[in-house]
Amino acid sequence: MQLTPLPQFQGSGLDLDAEIARLKKERNAVLLAHYYQDSEIQDMADFIGDSLQLAQAAKKSDADVILFAGVHFMAEVAKIVNPSRTVLVPDMKAGCSLADGCPAPQVRAWKARYERPFLISYINCSAEVKAESDLICTSSNAEKMVMSVPSDRTLLFAPDKNLGRYLIKKTGRSMELWPGSCIVHETFSLKRVVELKRKHPDAKVVAHPECEEPVLDESDFIGSTAALLNFVQRDDAQTYIVATESGIIHQMKKACPDKTFIAGPPESESCSCNECPFMRLNTPEKIYLALRDLTPELTMDEELRQRASLPIERMLELSQKP
Repeated sequence: MQLTPLPQFQGSGLDLDAEIARLKKERNAVLLAHYYQDSEIQDMADFIGDSLQLAQAAKKSDADVILFAGVHFMAEVAKIVNPSRTVLVPDMKAGCSLADGCPAPQVRAWKARYERPFLISYINCSAEVKAESDLICTSSNAEKMVMSVPSDRTLLFAPDKNLGRYLIKKTGRSMELWPGSCIVHETFSLKRVVELKRKHPDAKVVAHPECEEPVLDESDFIGSTAALLNFVQRDDAQTYIVATESGIIHQMKKACPDKTFIAGPPESESCSCNECPFMRLNTPEKIYLALRDLTPELTMDEELRQRASLPIERMLELSQKP
């Protein structure tokens, strides 16, 4: 895979919002952004969503250029399902601890240890790992994907052990788990969540299933980023403790301005550990430069793309079924 280096931003005095809007029109480009981006990027995006929603939006896009404000594996998915389109990434260093901790050669060796293995990989993995997988899932559809696997297969789940453990509990399916985790969701402190609940006894805790089991056990609702947003809109509580990357709170406040949202606390009070450092590498300046120069562009070997597309297409097809 070839990665084009990012040019340095030299502009000053630019109206970035206006310039980005102009360049999107000029390039016939669409800006896709994850809920974990800074609020400024969320507000300028043409479409905002979680991993499943973004994969579906990328698949449906008819733009010539897809600019992906998220992390590297998300842009890879956009390229996999849109091979003829130009896919840009504001900062190629925007990676993912889950993807980085799950190298494809080790995954191949892991699979080889089992008879009749069936590998479900969480979408937070590299294209190379997707190519080794039988099926991809997101946190929105993981339970459905697990239940679609024939019971006579040895089910392997990578790379998030916390999501995998949650799915075992939800589905009753036995699974072998890859020992990976998200650096953001593992920082949430059970002790401090409990302290917040004491201070706000009427608050509900909403958590992403990438959190560790003790935090999930204290939660009133567990779900994907989009599911958490939907829950707080339909639920009748007025205060929520949010145990996921804090970027989603921007959308929660926009949807429910009369409610109070408290960012789930990490162990340390002095860090911003509930913000993904990879997601926050993207900036409006880098988005402007990517559209201006059509770089950094994500390219992919065609044989790898085709292999990685098979489990993604299976996921997208199964996601449409009732």
